[in-house]
Amino acid sequence: MRSRYSAYALGNIGYVESTTAPETRDDFDRGAAESWAKRSTWLGLRIVSTERGEPCDDEGVVEFVATYETSGERVDHRERSEFRKAAGGQWLYVRGAAPELAKVGRNDPCPCGSGKKYKKCCGA
Repeated sequence: MRSRYSAYALGNIGYVESTTAPETRDDFDRGAAESWAKRSTWLGLRIVSTERGEPCDDEGVVEFVATYETSGERVDHRERSEFRKAAGGQWLYVRGAAPELAKVGRNDPCPCGSGKKYKKCCGA
């Protein structure tokens, strides 16, 4: 996961594409990924949790928050991604989705970890 974040931050979209599972590469839009990576200022990656993904595992799940700025707006992209180990030991991205979050009140801290109230962050 960290290597894919770094690839986006450096604009190395070829690496992002090559570490995407072959069965899902048809859905990968290289042009859109390059455009997004170039127009974003990458601010950091925070790993929220992991399941499996150790050297002895063949699959793993990473929940993360990637923070970037685009068009003057700070974005905390939260995702839960599935990976699988290919022959040779390289980890491949299989799929990702927004994690299921518990119901959050408007005045509660935002679950993305920004430190803002939910109504001023992801609930806006």
